[in-house]
Amino acid sequence: MTDSQVDDRPAPETADAGSPTGLHIDQHRVAAYLERIGAARPAQPDAVSLRELQFRHVRTVPFENLGIHLGEQISLDPQSLVDKISAGRRGGICYESNGAFAALLSSLGYRVSLLSARVFMGEAFGPPFDHLALRVDTPEPWLVDVGFGRQIEFPLRLDDRGEQRGPGGAFRIEDAPDGDLDVYRDGALQYRVETRPRALSDFASACWWHTTSPEAHFTRSLVCSLPTESGRVTLSGRKLLVTDAEGHRQVDLPEDSVVAAYRDHFGITLDHAPELLPSRLDGEA
Repeated sequence: MTDSQVDDRPAPETADAGSPTGLHIDQHRVAAYLERIGAARPAQPDAVSLRELQFRHVRTVPFENLGIHLGEQISLDPQSLVDKISAGRRGGICYESNGAFAALLSSLGYRVSLLSARVFMGEAFGPPFDHLALRVDTPEPWLVDVGFGRQIEFPLRLDDRGEQRGPGGAFRIEDAPDGDLDVYRDGALQYRVETRPRALSDFASACWWHTTSPEAHFTRSLVCSLPTESGRVTLSGRKLLVTDAEGHRQVDLPEDSVVAAYRDHFGITLDHAPELLPSRLDGEA
């Protein structure tokens, strides 16, 4: 896809409840979100501010699926998604983090589209709506993704087929069949993204499956992960994994230290540690 082909598609309206994306949050929520990620309100919706907002979001809001194992329900409306991140001081999976970030950007005046992606599982791609990513036009077209496991810390130019380097790796976007685009990190295929704009409600069925099915990855595992200045910190159940300048370390935490670890490493306050249900450990319905 060439530069002109990418830019030919009109971008949706934004910052209006009746816009095609259906994304809108009030200015109180905008201010709370910006405070949560430690970002100033952009003077204008440009590429420089977009990069800063994405970087601050990824370094502040963890990728986590704790709510699935705490009995929480995911509501795919912009206000609920934003409130979980800002007021609740939590993170989320792709539908939550990218959905909330899309609402923030839209309400700041950015032109935002929601894109369906299929994660590459090593031998094949997942189903449609397996992953939610964003297109943001400044007017240059960018792929924005704050909700993919190893979060992408900076926007990727959708019309650039060369290597795009930044925090977290070297990325490349390649043309794929049917007008789709393949996203690579450090030479490894990550996912295939469609270019057709979608509504947040289009992801509801996939989100329900990922958060309820005993066959889904997120119901069979616990994860909370955040990139740091020197690497990454991840808490998976009671296993704390830290990557920094000194290398990789794994610590098996005592049961009574897990809640404190969520607080100290991710700023998440919990009454008790989430636990996998026995049926999910066994893979049974």
